[in-house]
Amino acid sequence: MNSYILVIIKFQIMAKNKKKRIFQFLLIIGTVISLFYVPWILVYAWILPLPNSIQEEVNKAVDHGFDATIVYIDEAGKSPTFYASGWHDPKQKIPANPHALFKIASISKLYVAVAITKLANDKKIDLQKTVADYFPELKGKIENIDKITIKMLVQHRSGIPNFTNYPNYWANPKETSKEKLALIYNLPANFAPDESYEYSNTNYLLLRDLMNKTLGYSFHQYIKEEILIPLNLKNTFASLDEIENLDKIVSGYHVGYDVDLKTDKQGMIATAQDVATFLRALNNGSLFKNGEKEIYDELYIYNHTGLIPGYQSIAKYHKDLDAVVIQFTSPTDFKGFNWNLSEIIYNRIVKILRKKKD
Repeated sequence: MNSYILVIIKFQIMAKNKKKRIFQFLLIIGTVISLFYVPWILVYAWILPLPNSIQEEVNKAVDHGFDATIVYIDEAGKSPTFYASGWHDPKQKIPANPHALFKIASISKLYVAVAITKLANDKKIDLQKTVADYFPELKGKIENIDKITIKMLVQHRSGIPNFTNYPNYWANPKETSKEKLALIYNLPANFAPDESYEYSNTNYLLLRDLMNKTLGYSFHQYIKEEILIPLNLKNTFASLDEIENLDKIVSGYHVGYDVDLKTDKQGMIATAQDVATFLRALNNGSLFKNGEKEIYDELYIYNHTGLIPGYQSIAKYHKDLDAVVIQFTSPTDFKGFNWNLSEIIYNRIVKILRKKKD
């Protein structure tokens, strides 16, 4: 009886070991197969030894496929520093200029959020009113319009679909607010108002329209009067129409599209230094009047990134360093890893700053 039990146990152990070996074999095979899908370009950029200087890191951006990289750093108690690599215009071989103009894309949402804050503080806009209160004509065109508050628009908690997600939107972008908004008419909401969060450019399109309607003049002019002029930001522009010499703008390309996109009319344009000046004033509160900062604290974030065809940007304030770091890169590639690469470069630059501080 004991011998029989021992034989059974032996076979059970053998079967168990066999299953274990099979599992290990499959795990190895799975690991090998997965290696073919690893974005090695990102791994390589991430594991490279950290250079001693920021300029060296900025220079490496060329090796990662960026035609142009601009970095501006404002550390408290130190003179600002400018860095650049690549080309201002790659076709004409004009070297990158750290003082050049760049399309800042969604970083402009910070300016809009500040403007809404100021208007709310002055009782010109009620954050608790609904979009339907201000735009009754949108009833029946946008779901839940009578339940979505202005505050929800600012916070991306409206559930309104993003018009830039419209199929092939960037192949033929719309120029007017009316055309852009029409792209999401009668689409189902992505979620019920204030039930979730989803970044949507449509929210800020409506906020800009709201400011135009409330003010009776362009929201750009309001931003200029309330933000740009007080901060002496002479190199920040609402659109291409305000820039006399377009050659001052960095050429922007999208992978697979051989046309300079700097003439496309897409949003605000600024130098890295101007963006940094604005961001520091936003984060230290000097941009606000009495009562405004408390409103903004409940409304929106203090750092931002931007991405449109040809241009990607990162603008952040690092409290532990008391430093603002701005980075602009081009070209873009929505199907590739250019955005991830720009983030890796940015994070490595911040690491160098921390290393120097230590």
